[in-house]
Amino acid sequence: MPEIPDLENIKAFLNGVLPGVKVTGVETRIPLVIRRPIPQEFASILEGNAFQEVTRRGKFLVFHTTSGHVMAINAMLTGHLQYTGPETRRHAKTCFVLSLENGMELRYYDGRLMGKVYLVPRGQEALIPRFEEMGPDALDPQVTLELFRKRIRRYTGQIKGILVKDTFIAGIGNAYSDEILFEAGIYPFRRRPTLTEDEIEALYNSIHLVLKEATETIGRRMNGRIDLKIRDFLKIHRKGQQSCPRCGNRIGEVKANQRLTNFCRNCQR
Repeated sequence: MPEIPDLENIKAFLNGVLPGVKVTGVETRIPLVIRRPIPQEFASILEGNAFQEVTRRGKFLVFHTTSGHVMAINAMLTGHLQYTGPETRRHAKTCFVLSLENGMELRYYDGRLMGKVYLVPRGQEALIPRFEEMGPDALDPQVTLELFRKRIRRYTGQIKGILVKDTFIAGIGNAYSDEILFEAGIYPFRRRPTLTEDEIEALYNSIHLVLKEATETIGRRMNGRIDLKIRDFLKIHRKGQQSCPRCGNRIGEVKANQRLTNFCRNCQR
């Protein structure tokens, strides 16, 4: 699932190539991911339209257009955007292709067809399920430590489950919640009321440190391949049974609620 570090780099790349570029053709191959409007209207609205700025809200990439519509894409677990020439071989699960006047194509492919794409008039983003219910972005500068403390007190569940809850703060998913909790030294299954004030501050600082460093790492390695999922540099996520990079103990792994969690029992007590 693309999270803040991935999406920030995809957004930055697309803002370097898309603004002012017109869509000359729309090919809808697997319409299942297009949730609003119907595929025929999706194509008719986008064709002849031009892109403006690309923004991000939580795990949504939001494409603004000259017609006043916005295309919001939540890639979920297996969705990918691809910016490439028409000669590049298409993935089997390519859902739609936007042909651009600069000779390139913007494609969306999704191995498990879990992604969700919406095209709505600007100002009517409430038509997108959960879009308006999201909390502030995890990296929003207005989310101070004081506000973070205030928001987290509303929740009493396990701390990892809270971190990935977009009504708390938006943009953190399964992979980076593992990394953030490891950096903070907090056991992922602890319930929020057991956290001390110092631990909440450590969690807040870890969110910013981990996401900032990951964004920079991906930015150095992406090289325009916005469809790549670069995760090999992560310290513990999907590193179950390997050695902890901090203490050398074996990294633990738990699968629960369709979610894989990795942690170090020694470093995260």
